Amino acid sequence: MRASEVFTPNKLPEVTFIDDHLKEATKTLRQALETGAAVVSLSGPSKSGKTVFIEKTLGKENLIQVTGAGADSPAKLWDRVFGIIGTPTRGSTTGGSGFTGTIGAKGATGVPLVVSGEASASGAWTKTEGTSTDYAPDYLQLLIKELGGTDFVVFIDDFHYIPAAVQQQVANEIKEAIRGGVRFICAAVPYHSDDVLRANSDLRGRIFKLDFDYWAVPNLKKIATLGFEALNATASDALSEAFAREAAGSPQLMQSLCLSACFELGLEERTTEPVTIQADLDLISRSCRRTMMTTDYSSTVEKLKEGPKTRGTIRNSYRMLDGTVKDVYPIILGAVAADPPELTIRYQNLQGRIASLCEGDPPSGSSVTGACVHISDIANDAENRQVIEWDAANDVLDIRDPYLLFFLRWADWK
Repeated sequence: MRASEVFTPNKLPEVTFIDDHLKEATKTLRQALETGAAVVSLSGPSKSGKTVFIEKTLGKENLIQVTGAGADSPAKLWDRVFGIIGTPTRGSTTGGSGFTGTIGAKGATGVPLVVSGEASASGAWTKTEGTSTDYAPDYLQLLIKELGGTDFVVFIDDFHYIPAAVQQQVANEIKEAIRGGVRFICAAVPYHSDDVLRANSDLRGRIFKLDFDYWAVPNLKKIATLGFEALNATASDALSEAFAREAAGSPQLMQSLCLSACFELGLEERTTEPVTIQADLDLISRSCRRTMMTTDYSSTVEKLKEGPKTRGTIRNSYRMLDGTVKDVYPIILGAVAADPPELTIRYQNLQGRIASLCEGDPPSGSSVTGACVHISDIANDAENRQVIEWDAANDVLDIRDPYLLFFLRWADWK
């Protein structure tokens, strides 16, 4: 068995799948679908394992999984659904004969195709001579005919990436499709968890909301324990703890860290002799830096360091303990990157981190809070999604993506 088969950051884990803490959520999801909840709204932060949870709970073979990213029209989203199950969504009529050229077979998932027409033995399109006119299908009716009353579930991941105006159209069609027995799961990050409901208030009462969260350190440590045992190795508790804290709640990042450690150790496959892995600081550092190479926020971080345009106003500078002189923007980033890794940093904690970096007086409170607003705006514009939020009402800086925090901690940007 190879290390890359044990620790799988980019695909569904088998050896290192941990679900002890998800048993209640698993039961709740199954009960919701069994009792007729036609739409499940699954909310959870980025990289928290939502997709893996759904795939493991319902089985990939029962899911028709599409992403909302890039779906700038309902047609583009539903085309993705029908592309997966093998249903043609573009046909033509020829000389008034009514020929549609569709397949009289089943898709790869076994879902029967319902659009009628001639088909060759190989299932390819068949054409007749003459002038043809392309037409688009009635997606709503096709959804109901293909999927209504089946065990299949349409899983729309990253629903929040669908533009707001398009969300409303999609939600309207979902409302009609569920009347025909089609089931949906719409996954989004927490601050967009009610997008599907807000897009169509008539869905109220038909939606079951299931909240997901980042993983706690003890659950992340189980990934290391199971994985290294499968390779005939034992990782010290301190090493598993260090990786779990760096992973900042993300099982995907924990998988990456453990796999990087295997590569650094030369433990690329199961060893014949038992191996004990100690919490060596150099190993932790090398593993983290290797993992950091799998993600790149360098252009975004450069923009954050520069801050907004000053329009001729010179920002105050502050001397750091390391002898450098910086303005408030790289100072805040340095504070976020400091130990211990935390995704949610309250104002008092942030000020304490900032003060620990400065040789003299740190930036004032108003300077820090004002910069946090700009940092949030710059990061979200650069990434075209919400990766940082400054909650002014509660004075909290919230890093929405564990990989961004990890990059700040381990990349050479300072």
